Amino acid sequence: MKRKTENRYATREDGTGLWAVYDIFTGLTAEVSGTPQDGLDNEQADDLVDLLNAEYIARRKGTTN
Repeated sequence: MKRKTENRYATREDGTGLWAVYDIFTGLTAEVSGTPQDGLDNEQADDLVDLLNAEYIARRKGTTN
């Protein structure tokens, strides 16, 4: 049986060496406070994915608002 991932966000390279954070369920670029999360360097994108996924998991478990 395949294990379902708890993550909702991932990164993708845009072809110019910059990265975007996207929602794996919708395929759309993630937004934070209405700002698309693209044009990032790899480290920024990875850090943001970790943060957004941690917040998403906490919300699903009911440990945050």
